[in-house]
This record gives sequence, structure tokens and C-alpha cells, in this order.
Amino acid sequence: MSSNNLDALYRQVIMDHYKNPRNKGILENGSLTVDMNNPTCGDRIRLTMKVEDGKVADTKFEGEGCSISMSSASMMTQAVKGKDVETALKLSRTFSDMIQGKEYDDHGMDLGDIEALQGVSKFPARIKCATLAWKALEKGLQE
Repeated sequence: MSSNNLDALYRQVIMDHYKNPRNKGILENGSLTVDMNNPTCGDRIRLTMKVEDGKVADTKFEGEGCSISMSSASMMTQAVKGKDVETALKLSRTFSDMIQGKEYDDHGMDLGDIEALQGVSKFPARIKCATLAWKALEKGLQE
């Protein structure tokens, strides 16, 4: 597939998650709530997670921001739901490396839609947008 076709496909995936976010809302009986914002661009997120038996049993998000920020939150909730805490944190580190344009080890991991955000690494000002939900995930799981 040509680079232009791949970029177009990735843009479609990002816009689909932005217009039809997965796991949007608040878990009423969530065991963890993390609020974070990106003051430079106004993105904000509230992440709620239920962690049971060392696994992310459920997670939802609410917030407002750009398409990169909100689609990344949607993709992140899909990616970590049902994963054990260690795997979720490893996925977050892998995403962070990918989004910063660093070498990353995705061996044994299905990045799924998350790969659509790879191109953000070419736009340093947007990296904070893409990583906001992931930083909230790390903060919640490490507390």
C-alpha cells in the first residue's frame, strides 16, 4: 500500500474514533478516577477504571479536545480493557515510544487501531495531545 493510501486510511481510523468514540462515559463504580489536562491546547480528560484481580476490567473516558486527543483516548480504552496491569503499562510505554518516533518493541502485542496515530510523531506539538489519555492511564495504574 502506498504511503498516501496508508495516511488516508490512518486519518479515517482517527476520525472514526473521534466521531464515534468507544468507551465514552464515566464508570459509576469505577475504582480509579484520574483527571488530566493539557494546558497548552486545552485538551482535558477524565479516565475512570475498574481494576479487579490485577486486570483492567473496564475503563471509560470523558473529556474534550482535539481529534488526536479524543481518538487516542478511545483507542487506549479499547486496547487496555481486559488486559492485566503489567501488559497495559507495557502497551503504554510502547505507545509512548512509537508516538515520539523512537524504536519500539511491539513483539507479541496487537496495537490494532493505535498504529493509526504513528504519524503524529512527525508533529511534535501534537504528541502531548496523543499521549494525554495514556499518561492518565499510567497515573491511575501506578497509584
